[in-house]
Amino acid sequence: MSVRIRLSRIGKKKAPFFRIVAIDQRNKRDGEYLENLGTYNPLTGELIQFHVERLQAWLDRGAIPSDTVVKLQKQFAKAAKAPVAPVKKEAAKKVTKKVVAAETPVAEQASVTTQE
Repeated sequence: MSVRIRLSRIGKKKAPFFRIVAIDQRNKRDGEYLENLGTYNPLTGELIQFHVERLQAWLDRGAIPSDTVVKLQKQFAKAAKAPVAPVKKEAAKKVTKKVVAAETPVAEQASVTTQE
């Protein structure tokens, strides 16, 4: 029996909502699953529930995750570590570029832009 970790739809019409499940790959998308590993709301893009240790246990047993589940796992890992830090770094880079451009004379800026 080959086990896959994939999404199973539980939402109503025009309001999708998914469970992340471990399921036999021969079963239907919404068929009987082995274990519920979390829930995902694609309209808001948030993971409502995500059992990382249970997911890792299935992966250790040889379960194969779908592409979407891999993407959600990366999203969860990124959100758990530092959700605000990248935004501050990008803002700082933009400010330093503007400051450097303001400090150089106009003639030098023209020569720099033509070389690039």
